[in-house]
This record gives sequence, C-alpha cells and structure tokens, in this order.
Amino acid sequence: MLAGALGAALLAPAAQAQSSSQSAVDFPNRPVTLITPFAPGSGPDAVLRMVGEKLSKLWNQRVNIENKPGGGGFIAIEAARRVAADGYTLLQLDSEHLAALPHLYKQRGFVTLQTFDPVAVLFRTPFMVTVSAAGPYKTLGDLVGTAKAAAGTLSYGSWGVGSPGHLGGEQLEEATGTKMSHVAFRDVGQLYGNVGSGELAWAWASIPSSQGVYRAGKLRYLAVAAPKRLPQLPDVPTVGEAGGPAGFEVNSFVVLAAPKGLSNALRAKINADVARAVADPEVKARFDAFAFETLPWSPEEIIRQAEVKSKVYEALVKRGNISLE
Repeated sequence: MLAGALGAALLAPAAQAQSSSQSAVDFPNRPVTLITPFAPGSGPDAVLRMVGEKLSKLWNQRVNIENKPGGGGFIAIEAARRVAADGYTLLQLDSEHLAALPHLYKQRGFVTLQTFDPVAVLFRTPFMVTVSAAGPYKTLGDLVGTAKAAAGTLSYGSWGVGSPGHLGGEQLEEATGTKMSHVAFRDVGQLYGNVGSGELAWAWASIPSSQGVYRAGKLRYLAVAAPKRLPQLPDVPTVGEAGGPAGFEVNSFVVLAAPKGLSNALRAKINADVARAVADPEVKARFDAFAFETLPWSPEEIIRQAEVKSKVYEALVKRGNISLE
C-alpha cells in the first residue's frame, strides 16, 4: 500500500503537467470572454474588438467582449477575479490599473499583480502636450514659462483622477518646477473641446483620443513625451527637443490578464496567439495610424515594466496627495 501511495505521489506532478499541456493544446474548445473596464468606442475597446476578431478566426471560437466601465476599473476587475483561471475569461487592463490602483486606493489593500497575472501585451501609446491652436502657446517653453509665472492657476485637464493624463501632469510639474491646476473630465470629447476653445490651457493626448478636434483645426501638438518623434507627426518635437526635460516620457501600455492560477503552458499559448493577432496586417495598419507601439513582451517583462511604473506612480501620488477613496 505504501509503495502504491508513493508511486501515485510521484506520478501526480507528471500527470498534472500532462493535463496542463493537453488543456493548452485543446484551448479553446468553447467561447472566450474578454472583459474590459473601458467604454465602448474608446481606443482600448476598439483595439480589443479588432484583436478579438482575429483571435476568433485563429481559435475557431466566438470571442465575446464585455464592457464594464466605471468604479476606477473595479467593476471589471471584480467580474474577472471571480472566474476560474482557465483562460476562458481574460481581463483587459492598462498600466495604470496594474501600477497605480494600489496607490490610489490604499485602504482597499488591493494589489493588482497579486490577483491577476499578465498574459499578453496589446500595445503602448505615447502622449502629447496638446493646446488650443488659436491660443498663445506656440512652444512647450511658452507653456512652461506661463505655468511658472501663474503660481498654480494654469489649468490642465485629464480623463480622470489617477489617469495617465493626471499623473503625467504631476510628472511634468515635478520635472519643470511648476505647479498647475488639474481638472478631471468624464468625457474625452468634452476635455479636448475645452482645450480647443482655450478654457483649459493644455492636456495630454493620444492620436486617437484627440484626432477629431485636431483635424477640425482646433488643437496644436506642442511635443510628444517619447524618446523620438512619431512617424505619424514628424513635425512635432519630443519634449526634450522642445526645450523640456531630456528623456521625458509619458505613456501607457495595455495588456490582457488572467486570474492567478493559469497554467504556464496555457499562458504561453495565449501570449503567442495574441502576438499573432496583433501582427495581422489589418491590425498593424490601425496601430500605425494611431501611433500604437507593438511590444515583444513576455508576461514576465510585463510584470517588470509594471513594477517600474508602480515606483514612479507611488512617488507622484504622494507628491500630489492623490486619492480615490
């Protein structure tokens, strides 16, 4: 009996590994659900639907998109954290959900990377300093100079407290020795409409979020917070080239994550399949138009990058005394 028990114990890990590998090979054999905290029609939602369509063809299974916006991302997070870690429900998160939420909601004691494992990266987007095309700011130096003289009254907007637009504003303040006044908006269209009309001095913007107002001739891009200029906007200098801090970057990346417990084999399969979907010529063309950067990141690299951002966001949240509780 003892020999039988020992034999079973020795065989168990091998059997589990074989079962895990087999489940990865068979995955998926039923529909997959992708939950997102972003609203329908937003940039991350549009990307998720494109990638979901490609995955559906690759997997020969339906891929359902469930939008659960609101609550700082926690509505979607709560829906996804209760499901089985089998790959059939994945959650779209941005780097701020991964890295900023624990600092913005300290009393909750919620650490995203203790509950979810990143599975695959979708894209990274840089942000640009955006002002009214009819306004007085022709260069980043003009804007920073006015901010220094305005003693905290120069306004900038974002799409929410704790968003990259807000934390990026704190980051620019710190780097330039200025103090400005933050205004949060629920609606991105209203945000850039107010910048275009001059009611707000400036805001961070991505190409897809601001292109409507920009194409209407109401916005000016002063600088991009990236290591180099964007091919889509070659005349827009980097922050460093525009007289701002050298090497200054503000960006956000978006990933798919799963509740902890997903097997390594299944995680590797989904990672590879998402990479194939993102590399599809149709998806790549849309990414190129929006200046979305594809990234060859493994799940381990996503975690490393999130941890780097977490340290930056922790300092910025403390600096600005920012809380969502």
